Amino acid sequence: MRKSTISFVLNLFCFGGLFLLFRLFIGSLLPLSHLPLLLGSAVIATFVAPKFFVKNQVLWVKFFWRKQPYKL
Repeated sequence: MRKSTISFVLNLFCFGGLFLLFRLFIGSLLPLSHLPLLLGSAVIATFVAPKFFVKNQVLWVKFFWRKQPYKL
């Protein structure tokens, strides 16, 4: 597989996993209706999920708490 495809799949899986975790966690703590729960979980997962990207045919990952990305 190409590196860009791998980075897309990793971004998708990381976001999806964190979205489900936040949805279950927030849903168990706060009695919210369906739409605010989904929107809140999506916003939080967007900021917290690691970002995978390709630069010069090398796969990199950027975490929100670190300033510099890591080479994979």
